Amino acid sequence: MKPLILDGASLKIEDLVEVARGNRPVEIAPEAMDRVEKSWALLQRFATSGEQKVYGMNTGVGVNKDREISGRYYAEYNKNMLLAHCDGVAPYGTADQVRAVMVGRLNTLLVGRTGMHPDLVRLHRDFLNKGIHPVLPLRGSVGQGDITNLSLIGLAMIGEGAVEYKGQTMTGAQAMEKEGLSPCTLGPKDGLSLVSSNALGAGLGALLVHDMEELIDTADLAYSMTMEGFKGNTCPLDPLPYRYRPYDGQRKSMELARSFLEGSYLWLPDVSESIQDPLSIRCSVQVHGALRDSLEYTKKLLEIHLNSSDDNPCIVFEEERIIPCANFEPLNWVLAFEMMGIALSHLSRTAAHRTLRMGSPRFTGLARFLTPTDAKVHAFGTIQKVFCSLDSEVRHLSNPVSADYSSLSEDMEDRGNNTPYVMLKTASMVDTLRYILGIEMIHSSQAIDLRKATRLGKGTAAAKGALREEIPFLDTDRNLSLDVAKVHKLISQGTILKAAREATSI
Repeated sequence: MKPLILDGASLKIEDLVEVARGNRPVEIAPEAMDRVEKSWALLQRFATSGEQKVYGMNTGVGVNKDREISGRYYAEYNKNMLLAHCDGVAPYGTADQVRAVMVGRLNTLLVGRTGMHPDLVRLHRDFLNKGIHPVLPLRGSVGQGDITNLSLIGLAMIGEGAVEYKGQTMTGAQAMEKEGLSPCTLGPKDGLSLVSSNALGAGLGALLVHDMEELIDTADLAYSMTMEGFKGNTCPLDPLPYRYRPYDGQRKSMELARSFLEGSYLWLPDVSESIQDPLSIRCSVQVHGALRDSLEYTKKLLEIHLNSSDDNPCIVFEEERIIPCANFEPLNWVLAFEMMGIALSHLSRTAAHRTLRMGSPRFTGLARFLTPTDAKVHAFGTIQKVFCSLDSEVRHLSNPVSADYSSLSEDMEDRGNNTPYVMLKTASMVDTLRYILGIEMIHSSQAIDLRKATRLGKGTAAAKGALREEIPFLDTDRNLSLDVAKVHKLISQGTILKAAREATSI
């Protein structure tokens, strides 16, 4: 596989995902490494001459900023800084999560404003390429720099922290020895450079953005299948009204739904008996489109972060200056994720209501709860409690938490964002929605079969076929929790969406 060249300026989220989940190797652009070395050289000059106080180099950190650090204690002080900041708690990151964090941090280091020792920068690359993954706790950061978590990566790089390597847990020193690498010795400011970054939140966020893109397309597919099961009115999918309300997101969802439904019986004249369907169905592409627009905004801001420095102080070697700053403040893209969480809640409630409408003969003309046999098979009556309960979970998780912080370090650190938790709770919403959309697909497939509809859209037919390979038509009551688990797996693995995409060449 061709290596991804990291230069500190052009990393895309899809590239990061290829490294994190596809184990794509990385290399460092020469011009980026040149910036790293110049930044480090300026820091060394200041450390040797003592001509300037530099936060985290010859001073303490946090409220200890006024304490002086003598040059002869640099190695000891920086190691102690790592140890003191190793405070995060379980759960621990999966391999792809750890890799996402490390590739994101490596690219921000290559902006060349940190002053980290070049060997430590290269070790980020080597850990990624050799499959050495530090044991990384995901909780415990207030999000104003993930210092309690990223310290474990630094500890592994000096040989003392734990790593996962080829299916085994061992020390960083042991894994490095197997790969012919050597642990680093810390110098001036290396401890602060290793711990002070929003790389945990950003890495988790990048994976989440990728998963969200898949989820929205899956939601459009679920809606399209519901349209066929419901025998919905296709007027809301007419492109003409979208000319006069040109939001990109709703237009993209409308176009995708039309592609999935290409060739469907729904486009035949006078199919629908309703001039307008319930809002949960009629407004679906608008709701999905709002999430698309939120996602594009979030992606834009996060990619700015992934290609910029969040270090304090900022080393401007071109002007021989080291400037205290607040580039570590991640609020702009954290708020974007909070907004996206609210949009996910709207998607969840809309999907739940679509599914409820399919169980009602008043709307569908089919048997109540999509039973194949009245008074004999209960079918989908009780499962309503499941997806409505899951929808309540999504609604609860959509509550913002970025403003819930305390004033720490004797009031020197009186801001926070809870950035990693924002990412974790939003990822939980995404996974819960896979269940909700999966249950909707089970309903729509049942409704299509009850309706004996054979002329389906290219995409919806393929999607229903993929679902039916694992989940048969409900002709008698059975343990539906098994069906729900199966459809969740199909959606998580992308099996149903892939079938629809291949059938429509999307």
